[in-house]
Amino acid sequence: MELRHVPRSHAGESAQNGAMMSMESERATARDRPPEEASEDTSFARGLRVLLTIADRGEIRADELSALLDTPISTIYRYLRTLAGFGFVDRQGAGYRLGPRLIIGRGANVTAEELRRTADPVLRLLAEETGETAVIVRRVGLMAVCLHEVPSRHPLRVAIAPDTSLPLDSGAFGKALLAFAPPEILDEVLAADTRSPGAPIEDRLRADLADIVTSGVARSVGEAIGSSVAIAVPIFREDGIVAAIGVVGPESRCGLGWRTRVARLLPGAASSVVGALSPGLSA
Repeated sequence: MELRHVPRSHAGESAQNGAMMSMESERATARDRPPEEASEDTSFARGLRVLLTIADRGEIRADELSALLDTPISTIYRYLRTLAGFGFVDRQGAGYRLGPRLIIGRGANVTAEELRRTADPVLRLLAEETGETAVIVRRVGLMAVCLHEVPSRHPLRVAIAPDTSLPLDSGAFGKALLAFAPPEILDEVLAADTRSPGAPIEDRLRADLADIVTSGVARSVGEAIGSSVAIAVPIFREDGIVAAIGVVGPESRCGLGWRTRVARLLPGAASSVVGALSPGLSA
């Protein structure tokens, strides 16, 4: 059966029924392990570095990647074959550049389609490495809207369908956006809050946002989607925040070790998206 979690709307109306948790079965996962047992240099991290280096350089040879990343060339070719198979990189003579699925236009405004296309390979790597659903969201008005998700392969999983609206003031995805939004957006969110008004609620939210600004990572347990754990970070370009990227999974499977490991992975994931959005620019 499926348990659907409908995000709360600030206007008091039901948001889209895109957020859900599939309850077919519960399984533990070997990915939920203490941080000291997790490799700092994961396959996920190495794959991101290959993709980001190609985006930064515009075009680069495999032997140059091997030297820059201090990685055996046989391993570099393995990553390149995988990325090329998905259309994320393309071979041009002796060099490699971003592939047709990631070639996008430039400009100050990043479109939702650009973000979906650019984030897709990063989300797939995140979902594979963490075992849970990877999501990218952006702020639209006073809501956080899901642009794209790569769902977990587990029968029990949290899913946030594209175009699902989530509150800005509840949950890691919304708060990661709200923490770096203009001050007037926070004022509007507080004014539109349908919960019982009061200083403790406002003070708690402001404290949460201040912590996110300091740490660069938003975390939540059971917010926006019940019985879930979510961790998210903002995606910045030189012209400001454009989106947030994160991972969400069932609380029963996402223990402290998992949360620590995901919080370490996400800044690199955000940097990879930025690098692909701005080919040829320095990170």
